[in-house]
Amino acid sequence: MPYRLLKFAFKKDYPEPRMFRAPAQLKNEYDVVIIGGGGHGLAAAYYLAKNHGITNVAVLEKGYLGGGGTGRNTAIIRSNYLTPDGVRFYQRSVDLFQDLSRELDFNLFYTERGHFTLAHSPASLNTMRWRAEVNKHLNVDSELVDAKFVKRKLPEIDLECGGHQAPVMGALYHPPGAIARHDAVAWAYARGADQYGAEIHQQTEVTDIDTEDGKVVGVNTSKGYVKTRKVLSAVAGWTTQTTRMVGLRTPLVIHPLQAMVTEPLKPWLDHIVVSASLHLYVSQSSRGELVTGASLDPAELISMRSSLDFAESLSTHLIDLFPAVGRVNVLRQWAGLCDMTPDFSPIMGKTPIDGFFIDAGWGTWGFKATPVSGETMASTVATNQQHELIQPFVLDRFRKFQLVGEKGAAAVGH
Repeated sequence: MPYRLLKFAFKKDYPEPRMFRAPAQLKNEYDVVIIGGGGHGLAAAYYLAKNHGITNVAVLEKGYLGGGGTGRNTAIIRSNYLTPDGVRFYQRSVDLFQDLSRELDFNLFYTERGHFTLAHSPASLNTMRWRAEVNKHLNVDSELVDAKFVKRKLPEIDLECGGHQAPVMGALYHPPGAIARHDAVAWAYARGADQYGAEIHQQTEVTDIDTEDGKVVGVNTSKGYVKTRKVLSAVAGWTTQTTRMVGLRTPLVIHPLQAMVTEPLKPWLDHIVVSASLHLYVSQSSRGELVTGASLDPAELISMRSSLDFAESLSTHLIDLFPAVGRVNVLRQWAGLCDMTPDFSPIMGKTPIDGFFIDAGWGTWGFKATPVSGETMASTVATNQQHELIQPFVLDRFRKFQLVGEKGAAAVGH
């Protein structure tokens, strides 16, 4: 480090401000309490203040900010979903992401890469064609491409998959597909919410939610009791614990999802590549690492342990697709929790418990929805009216059998 830069760093005239305040204690009462200090909870706090003027808000996080699903995902952003409801919802998120660095005055390393969903069979090609037509109808840039197009864009790919898997026949190509720094998104929203006046309390666990006559009246925490009339649960894989506190049943099941990164390499993979048949997805980060993951672990389990079986299986399939990475070292692997719904779409909005709002069921696609979830949940909490974009995702749809089937576009963890 140059001496003059070191001297600047220690000069008291230029102190580096904290990202956000660290309140010593909880207040007695808040207008809204948000459980979960991940991207969704922090974004909701930000938009509650920015769009609705509600600043007496507490974000309660039992660990540290972004320590759950936000910090454990592979940071892929896209809107090439299958159902019109899903496409509209995620396209709004993409629109928000594209201007988010400027709005939050924070470099999120948002970069458009182009997203390939590979097809290895005629049936898969038909699904890609279906998705492309739905996307185009809603003005989302997606198209069905053949294997030659894939090879031209991805010259390092082995279309024959080493002869071990069915060959690549084509793909759904989504040029706006992007990646971003997941922890930067969480911290930027945290700083934005704090600047508007919201309080962020880390190491503060919610132990119970107090209700009277079917209405929320307060929450018990590891740091004392807080009065509130509105609680938003945005805790992803721990949602079944918060819903149990208010006696609410949901169809959520929890599965671990694993991922890993390699050592940094010179830039060579310009696109995001997904293969449901090989159960993998991969992109190259701005630091040069290959960020890759697989489908959900089969067991229903609240656990974030990683396994050798996952690393071996994923590495094998990755080499089938890109033989050149055979000697690349793996740096680390990890696991997160995915709260899955039967129709592979989220559960959002109001619940039968007056004042208790839910933002859950994100499975493997929660990060890409961070901005739109914050915006729509803030609107729903503030007005007590379901935002139109999340009306299809209400909890009551399971009772009415009005499902939003997204398995065809979300069956692999990406």
